[in-house]
Amino acid sequence: MGSFRVREALLVAAAACAAPLAGALPAQAEPVPEQPPADVIFVEVTPGTVSPGYLVGIRASCRNNTVPAIVTSDAFGRIQVQPQRGLLTASPMVHERTRPGNYRVKLECPGGETASTMLQVVKQGQPTRQPTHPPSHLPSRGPATGFGGTAGPGLGGLLVPVGLAVTVVGAGIGVAASRRQARGAAGR
Repeated sequence: MGSFRVREALLVAAAACAAPLAGALPAQAEPVPEQPPADVIFVEVTPGTVSPGYLVGIRASCRNNTVPAIVTSDAFGRIQVQPQRGLLTASPMVHERTRPGNYRVKLECPGGETASTMLQVVKQGQPTRQPTHPPSHLPSRGPATGFGGTAGPGLGGLLVPVGLAVTVVGAGIGVAASRRQARGAAGR
């Protein structure tokens, strides 16, 4: 009868530990992008310095990021930024004949709001540089090093529930083994 109770306790513990696992799987399907506050209107260009003929990344935000907006610049013309993961994005090419200099990049939101930034175009062959820090209006995000950050998107959320389940099962096996050993010693 004592053996039955130990097995029953182990099954209950395993079920309690498995419940968080079932809920953790769908949440790990796709990382959640950082969202700017709804009232922040901005446009940014990456890299901030580029040679003619190269692509730049445009990332922007209007009050409503579910509809396209327009970005204009003498460096690449008039383009439409499309909704993607809560932001507006595009990847235009800087015209081949663009002269070196600083060019304004202007966002025009459907609601009439605007924002602008600068893009520096350098001569072909000059080194371009990546921005060294995020824009001051967005929260910075630390590197993905440490607990689960390097494990990839599918494992980080499972480490704690799996570890807890293994610990509980191990403790249950230890209790069962010690009881069995105590019974064996008493029967001698």
